[in-house]
Amino acid sequence: MNMRDSEAVAAQLVEKGYSLAGSEHSADVILLNTCSVRDMAEQKAIGKMRNLAAEKRKFRPGVVLGFMGCMAQSRGKELLDQLPDLDLVVGTQKFHRTAEYITRILEQRDGAICDVAEEIGSEATIREHLLNGKDVKKSATAFVSIMQGCNQHCTFCIVPDTRGKERSRTIPDIVAECRELVDRGVREITLLGQIVNQYGRREFGVENGKTAFVRLLEAVHEVEGLERIRFTSPHPKGYGVDLIQAYVELPKLCESAHFPVQSGSDRILKRMHRQYDVKRFFSLVDQLREAQSGMGITTDIIVGFPGETEEDFERTLDLVRKVRFDNAYVFKYSPRKNTPAATMEQQIETEVIEQRHARLLGQVNEIAAEINQQYEGRTVQVLVEGESRRNTERMMGRTRSNKIVIFEGKERHRGQLMDLRIVRCGSFTLYGDPAIVNLESSCTLA
Repeated sequence: MNMRDSEAVAAQLVEKGYSLAGSEHSADVILLNTCSVRDMAEQKAIGKMRNLAAEKRKFRPGVVLGFMGCMAQSRGKELLDQLPDLDLVVGTQKFHRTAEYITRILEQRDGAICDVAEEIGSEATIREHLLNGKDVKKSATAFVSIMQGCNQHCTFCIVPDTRGKERSRTIPDIVAECRELVDRGVREITLLGQIVNQYGRREFGVENGKTAFVRLLEAVHEVEGLERIRFTSPHPKGYGVDLIQAYVELPKLCESAHFPVQSGSDRILKRMHRQYDVKRFFSLVDQLREAQSGMGITTDIIVGFPGETEEDFERTLDLVRKVRFDNAYVFKYSPRKNTPAATMEQQIETEVIEQRHARLLGQVNEIAAEINQQYEGRTVQVLVEGESRRNTERMMGRTRSNKIVIFEGKERHRGQLMDLRIVRCGSFTLYGDPAIVNLESSCTLA
């Protein structure tokens, strides 16, 4: 979601005549888009800004420095007081004002600006797409924000305070944006929301037994030229019968589900205010895999939540072994200001959290490697997204179940759907060879 917000702000600036700098060292404006989910993210952002401010004082007094996003929203003017060299603080409902504020600062019409106020209609303002910025290469994939905010109020989470209440865009507005992206060469769209499958539940309700989110999926599915649809990040309680059935009825909807469980202990889930139990979670996993046998399932898990006993942790390990996630993002619990969990009794010692984190991560990695090993020798279809991040001599694509595949390819393959034979497997990455597939096709035709 932060990637999407950053891209939109950058696109708005480019549209107004700004250009992207090659690095922070040559930039006239440096903006840090921040996260508040964990304390470490905030501390890293503040540390980074202190370094930038020191460089500004010594060498480049005219550089504009700004914070955007969730930490900016939660701390507001406190950041200007803490960092006197800071010029701009923009909250989560004010991203679309960033270019205007930067222009005012550069023209010296204002001093430092802080805007973290709520704004009606802000959910529909994140529309611009950079699509690889000043690079002439086209993007095969794009994110589309369909809503802002969250009403869930998990006891560990600060997001309802930083992103506000749920606010959803209209289906025609979202579909129009998707059509524009496809016209620009995009072939896969990921719909974004804090709890994406709660989209429009208050504004648009249920019609003919279908939630607003499923009706949105159906409408996006009709966009001509679009090949794939994904969405993130959902909540288990938003997986109703209609959404499970959508995986059967909508061919463009990829058989991939990010399915945050957070804990394998019912007692801890209740303390987290997650509103489901382990039995319900297992049932939904079974339904998803019954709907699509090749379903790739990933999850989020928090270790060291206040009150988590060794027995609770063992239940989480047991859930991971039984579900066999393709991947899991394992987080160490981090107390967040103004959340109920921060003041709960039985806070877990850091050493215990570290030890449990390592054990769970080891189990996740082991299972992921075993699942990936089963792909060796198989032929998979990937949508080629571009160069591999680690080796620009290779190309990277994803399977419909969201497996990353690296292969020897060319720029001309970007945006193509390709069949690859998997020749090697890592814990989270597959390695493919298109030549083998082409050779077999030639032999068959001969």
